[in-house]
Amino acid sequence: MAEWAHGRSRLPAYLALLRGQARSQASYRTSFVVDLVSNVGATVLDVLTVLVLFRVTRELGGFDRTEAMVMVGLSSAAFATADLAVGNVDGLRQYVRTGLFDAVLVRPLGALPQLLLMDLPLRKTSRAVFGIGVLVVALATAELSWTPARVALAVLTPLAGVVFFGAIFVATASLSFWWIDSGEVGAAFTYGGRDFTTYPMTVYSGWFRAVFAYGMGFGFVAYYPALALLGRADPLGLPQWVGWVAPAVALPVAAVAATVWRLGVRHYRSTGS
Repeated sequence: MAEWAHGRSRLPAYLALLRGQARSQASYRTSFVVDLVSNVGATVLDVLTVLVLFRVTRELGGFDRTEAMVMVGLSSAAFATADLAVGNVDGLRQYVRTGLFDAVLVRPLGALPQLLLMDLPLRKTSRAVFGIGVLVVALATAELSWTPARVALAVLTPLAGVVFFGAIFVATASLSFWWIDSGEVGAAFTYGGRDFTTYPMTVYSGWFRAVFAYGMGFGFVAYYPALALLGRADPLGLPQWVGWVAPAVALPVAAVAATVWRLGVRHYRSTGS
């Protein structure tokens, strides 16, 4: 209870950081609007890539275009929102390299919330809005038989996906505490994970699918919840109930990321500059 009250007392400081970032980034309005529009591009290309594939084939991994777009929508909405909220933690390696992380630690605020709010990329808001829009259109086009359980799953899955991808961002960025030049490795799991979840898992095979889909949990971000929403059996053989509980995978992934972050902060040594 005391910890909760202490966290609540810090809320005005976090909100002040957020307001400062918003005013700073929106001060040059034309540039800000251009950034908003241009940042949609990455998510648009992800969607267009899938649509182009369906120009040359009627099925992708055993799924038609409508079914595949449900997976694309779940993945895009989750990743784009996580990238907006947490993606700038990638800048941690610069803080560690230059010693600026010292200034973060001496403030009476949480280190991670500070990093996220000090350079929140509001220009990426357009990506998140577009990703959510893709999901809404995909679900409407799929003409699902809606039940309270499906509504709950459709809402919970992208939210859990935000937590999942956010945890991956934090965990991979935390490698900077031990390995400064770990940025490319981190991108392989964050942006590579986004690409993995965009397509039906049946297009992958062997150890690659086993490691990314099951070992790291990426298969439970969009593929299995989509199967549950669509009422389809898993071609890979897992029971149908897996899709209904798939969002829970975000919890252990977030716990692992929190542990890696705490270990990294304890391992951090000032540059002395």
